[in-house]
Amino acid sequence: MSQMILNIILFVLLVWFLTSRFIPPKGVRMMTAAELKRRLKEPGVQYIDVRTPLEFQSYHLPGFRNIPLHELTARAHELSKEKEVIVICQSGMRSQKASKLLKKMGFQHVTNVKGGLNAWQ
Repeated sequence: MSQMILNIILFVLLVWFLTSRFIPPKGVRMMTAAELKRRLKEPGVQYIDVRTPLEFQSYHLPGFRNIPLHELTARAHELSKEKEVIVICQSGMRSQKASKLLKKMGFQHVTNVKGGLNAWQ
């Protein structure tokens, strides 16, 4: 009986963990690479790449600025909370974390690029 309860608890925790990882944060818009291609040169939009500086140097999209995820909290003041922020990384995982963080810091319009640069190429 106790083994069954333990299995149920583990299952619930696993579901919660997976849900929190893969469901976009509340208030964050998701965008495909195709949508980004159409919007890439829009004025008044802040394009942020949250990969490491080395990753950014090896390849990045024109117009994107590098603010690595681990520096985002300290450098968020460089961004306007009123303008849209479009966030990208390699696969979409770090940019999703960054998007969630920006929303918590009071940014109004945050968009995550689903699939990141992997979806772009």
